[in-house]
Amino acid sequence: MSEEPVLLSDDSGGVRTLTLNRPHRRNAIDEELWRALRDALTDAGNDRSVRALVLTGAGGAFCSGADISGGLSAAHPMYRMRTLSEVTLLLHELPVPTVARVSGVAVGAGWNLALGCDLVVATPGSRFSQIFARRGLSLDCGGSWLLPRLVGLQQAKRLALLAETIDAEEARSLNLVTWVVRAEEIDDFVARLGARLVAGAPVALAQNKALLNEGADRTLRDALANEARAQAVNFATADVPEAYSAFKEKRAPLFTGRWAVTSSRPSHGPEGSTCGKQ
Repeated sequence: MSEEPVLLSDDSGGVRTLTLNRPHRRNAIDEELWRALRDALTDAGNDRSVRALVLTGAGGAFCSGADISGGLSAAHPMYRMRTLSEVTLLLHELPVPTVARVSGVAVGAGWNLALGCDLVVATPGSRFSQIFARRGLSLDCGGSWLLPRLVGLQQAKRLALLAETIDAEEARSLNLVTWVVRAEEIDDFVARLGARLVAGAPVALAQNKALLNEGADRTLRDALANEARAQAVNFATADVPEAYSAFKEKRAPLFTGRWAVTSSRPSHGPEGSTCGKQ
């Protein structure tokens, strides 16, 4: 076990920042860091004070992929892949917006972790590679699902089969990066972006994220049914009347995600709460 935490966590104004902290290995992910990520993402998903999440790396790199410096593990790959898959699903299904802040390299599983975030901010010096084929491996960390949806099948095959390294501008042209920002400006840019996400209606943002993530695999009929269900959830919050009032009063809305449905029937829920009230 390392003396320093392999994953740093910081909260500021509703934004939780998780920093991969193995700079001596360009934040390559070993078993300890996979487990720390799994636990941190689980905690973030259960913490209602977290309204947005930023994933980044320490020491000028985002993540150079899985750490293979120690050779092959004696553990069966099925067990090692289980934790990796848990991290990928937790990130994908996290009910708050996620931002990858990418400086330096994002390679292999590291790049796919960035792609698993909802938005990706990179610097001109960032470099990306689906390096797996050069290691005798195939895509993991959701790459086989993410890449075709983001760039189309042909470009996904190019990235996976040739394992090329591309720069930030090419990644942006392929829809793999949302913004390219100068290195000296990226911290302020991500901070402003986080504040914008925190100011959004949390339930509506969660619904939008889930609808878009699921929409690629659904028929139009399925998507319309899901949208109707999601809208019913939104109308049951205080955020919708707050948005209408703010529009009428020409002010910025204050979104809380508070459940606004009331019931005349008492309920003996946790802490003696009444059903439908918070």
